[in-house]
Amino acid sequence: MGEAEDVLQEAFVDAFTNLHQFRQQSTFGAWFKQIVVNKSINHLRSRKVKWVEMDEFNETFEESEDIEKSFGWYENDTTLEVERIRNAVLRLPDGYRVVVSLYLFEGYDHEEIGEVLGISETTSRTQYMRGKRKLTELLGNV
Repeated sequence: MGEAEDVLQEAFVDAFTNLHQFRQQSTFGAWFKQIVVNKSINHLRSRKVKWVEMDEFNETFEESEDIEKSFGWYENDTTLEVERIRNAVLRLPDGYRVVVSLYLFEGYDHEEIGEVLGISETTSRTQYMRGKRKLTELLGNV
């Protein structure tokens, strides 16, 4: 949550610093969304992946299972399904993942996605359909 807040704050600073560059070719909201999305994408690209040895992961996982069992905490099927879908979305190629996420989770329409990403509305729709098809394959549903 803190990372998202930092990125949003940086986007506000950039927007106000570059307010003179707003040309009113689109709405202020669409212009600002583009700044936020670009900041977010750049932030995700700059993150370093921390690799963990499998032995270390397995020990941590076994310990957490023991703790959950001792307190009676068990994940339900819905939580497991959400995690499975989230992992599948993360495995999508970048272009598909960004468009699918903006459309499904953020509520953008294809025109807005096109403006924010600098692509045509048709390209957004195509990326979404291909991403949805790939997501279905990754989830093993037909």
